[in-house]
Amino acid sequence: MKDYYRILGVSRDATDEEIKKAFRRLALKYHPDRNPDNKEYEDKFKEINEAYDCLSDPEKRSNYDRFGTPEGVGAGAGFGPFASSFSDIFEDIFGDFFGTFTGQRRPRPTRGADLRYDLSITLEEAVRGVEKEIKVPTWGYCDVCDGSGARPGHGPVTCPDCHGTGQIRFQQGFFSVTRTCSRCGGTGSYITTPCQRCGGKGRVRREKTILVRVPPGVDTGSRLRMSGEGERGTHGGPPGDLYIVIDVKPHSFFKREGLNIRCDVPISFPQAVLGAEIEVPTLFSKERIRIPAGTPSGKEFVLRGLGVPKLGGRSKGDQIVRVYIDVPKKLTRRQRELIEELAEISGDDVHAGFIEKVKELFS
Repeated sequence: MKDYYRILGVSRDATDEEIKKAFRRLALKYHPDRNPDNKEYEDKFKEINEAYDCLSDPEKRSNYDRFGTPEGVGAGAGFGPFASSFSDIFEDIFGDFFGTFTGQRRPRPTRGADLRYDLSITLEEAVRGVEKEIKVPTWGYCDVCDGSGARPGHGPVTCPDCHGTGQIRFQQGFFSVTRTCSRCGGTGSYITTPCQRCGGKGRVRREKTILVRVPPGVDTGSRLRMSGEGERGTHGGPPGDLYIVIDVKPHSFFKREGLNIRCDVPISFPQAVLGAEIEVPTLFSKERIRIPAGTPSGKEFVLRGLGVPKLGGRSKGDQIVRVYIDVPKKLTRRQRELIEELAEISGDDVHAGFIEKVKELFS
């Protein structure tokens, strides 16, 4: 008498799930299609299925436990027409590896590849937002063959190996299995005369024009995702996505620091000493700020809310204006007379470098 429990490597009180798991593991190991021309593995596989056919059936298992023989089951009885339980588990194990027993297995829909586009914009565009038209190289259907891949007048022909089913069915030992046809790749047809333009691929490289809306607040490294604008999918699969990667060019006057904008603005010596009101450029408009009398070089003034908008938010940063005193390198005769007069009033010795001291003080 065969010990079915020993064959499957389970105990006599094993649950149905434990028996099922043991069968899966052993059936995958000893399957004849994975071990072609190996009579030992084929016999072992028959034995495994005989054991599972008995122990997976409650009535047969009860008879086997009581009498040592499952009534109505001989060696290899499980390989007649497959019982429903065996058919389910066999397809679960081998459906993807060997192909299903019925129907045609067509190529699965495949999602198209994602694309990347590096977009360079100015600081003004990054702060205010902008719309840009870009041209993205991608694959498109060949307009000569309409995507068939065949030269006009020479359409695809039915595959002679699988007769258009995309599958090859053959006998392997004691049962039949199916595999994807290697000639047509499972499509059921193939091209004998490929299109001269696309070389039989059915698609060609071309440029696609896309409108990109860049929101206010982006910075270098920001990524914008455009769903469905990537490569086309194959066999009916969805297209990929397009990722726009932002690069913000440096500005000649403004400098960005997070959500704040910085700039350096020159003022004259009289403005610093006496005070003044000056006009300052911003990324949105022109603003006026008051310079108090006696303002030293390097003093900072803050313009609230005139910085960078928070991406996807409502808040804004500030613009920070740092003033520096622009000391003239060349003086007119009258300017020099006035500074010398100021030096005398202040009690400073002009020849001791008063003018140079003034330059150092306010520079």
